[in-house]
Amino acid sequence: MDEVKAMVSQTRGFYTRDYSLGLGWNNVRYIIEASAFQARLLNRTLILPSFVYARSCVYEISVCADEALMLNKGDAVGWNNWRDLPFEQQMGWQIPISMMINITQLRRFQPAVTTMEYLQYAGLPLSLETASGYWNRTGYHQSLDPFISRGNGTAGKPTLFVIENAWYDPEGVTRVDMVPDAVKGRGGWIAGNMSTVQASHWESRDNDTTQLLLKSLLLDKNVVDWDEARSAVRELAVQMPEAIGTSFLDLESDEFIEEILTRNGWEVLYTFQGAAEMDFVKHVVMPTRQVAQRTSLRGFIEDYRHVDADVVVLAGETHLYRKPGQMRFTTQSMRELFQGLVVHHVVPLDKVYGLARKLDLRISAINNGRQWMASHIRRGDFVTVGWAWGNSHEGHLERVKQHLDEGRKLLQSQHRHTAYSIPGITPDTSIPEREPPVPGDKFFIATDESDPEKLEYFSENGALMFHDLVTFEDRHEFGWGILFSDIVGLVEQATLARASYFYGSAMSSFTGGVFNMRAVFGAEETTGLAD
Repeated sequence: MDEVKAMVSQTRGFYTRDYSLGLGWNNVRYIIEASAFQARLLNRTLILPSFVYARSCVYEISVCADEALMLNKGDAVGWNNWRDLPFEQQMGWQIPISMMINITQLRRFQPAVTTMEYLQYAGLPLSLETASGYWNRTGYHQSLDPFISRGNGTAGKPTLFVIENAWYDPEGVTRVDMVPDAVKGRGGWIAGNMSTVQASHWESRDNDTTQLLLKSLLLDKNVVDWDEARSAVRELAVQMPEAIGTSFLDLESDEFIEEILTRNGWEVLYTFQGAAEMDFVKHVVMPTRQVAQRTSLRGFIEDYRHVDADVVVLAGETHLYRKPGQMRFTTQSMRELFQGLVVHHVVPLDKVYGLARKLDLRISAINNGRQWMASHIRRGDFVTVGWAWGNSHEGHLERVKQHLDEGRKLLQSQHRHTAYSIPGITPDTSIPEREPPVPGDKFFIATDESDPEKLEYFSENGALMFHDLVTFEDRHEFGWGILFSDIVGLVEQATLARASYFYGSAMSSFTGGVFNMRAVFGAEETTGLAD
């Protein structure tokens, strides 16, 4: 407890979420990434769930039940998604969060504790932790205030402030990290009473003719991509040249485009580009800019940094259909700070990377020391909802092989090496030094397909899988966590990250994790594809 007390003493209290533990690990990871950044913005100690749910067992479910608490997932999280599945597929296993992420590494970015550690700190029974990840507004706040020693508490129970879900980014609001003073000055920001939630606001101003025209050219959207905004400014110069007041040559300058936008009520924001024009993968390897109406901006710091409660909790779900971080950033430096959090601090344990390195060498050895290629073949629920490529496992594998064939030709060609724009990386130089792959080489796949006949088809057609490569000694050294497909998935992601060419699904959060790892290893932008 001394470590927890020391961490909390450096911050303004705790920050946490209603964690959606019914989601798969990679979506939970997205939520943790955003939560850690939000906690930093508010200068609070992040509270993590003590556990997540492994969704399948590599062996018979009784084997996994001997190592981790097994329970019905639907009953645990209050969802009905799995009610119609066979009994075995309705089961889940509570896995300590410390087996999924390196908490020590996360704490180098921001103080963080588990819910179990919070309950110990508050002098409450550990049995109070909810199975769903929901923050118990009453049960977790029934002890005498443990914050009194910090001078922030009262003689009563730990105080709680709830950021209601509807406050986060309702229609018409663009949630950002903070609103810089320069932006406030341009837009007439009026600071409100800090004892009232979201009391600050933008001054009401009438739009002039130029602003109205630009807004119509941007189709009255709150947020648009940079290229769309640039095109709108150029069209504005055609329709209303007196509003621009300069030569058309200046319209080639991004700085001048930004000047016109800010003059007319818009601000440049920094975020990340998704895959295939979607934001399911939520990777942070493709920085980009967008433009938003200034009056739509709400800063997380401005709205909630002043809250003086012991615990601040963000209610409900906020990760769906949002950018990485669940907000956009008003400066490039803050975007890079979040990027560093994702790729350097919300990461698996060292032993995951250690086993992946062994598998990399084995795959290369099978291919006579050459580079090798890989893919993630998502089946399972993707087949059910129609997101899997092809109408069959044969068609899916054929599409994968077509893309890997294109990847092989790329690796064999003389092309310019362009790494992802990631600060603070140390590229692995050993992989590019290998000879490129040749036709007929084996390739590695990670898949959730469980049908033995379909897996045999993959093997017969050139695929290597985790079970082909891992040894008994590997399993013994790694420990019991490797019984669960979710932890095997971490090793598979780290292995895929070492492939010289990778192809994955733009609809899969698993793919996003692979891209982030590949960027840290110094992979080339052109050697990864998600569609």
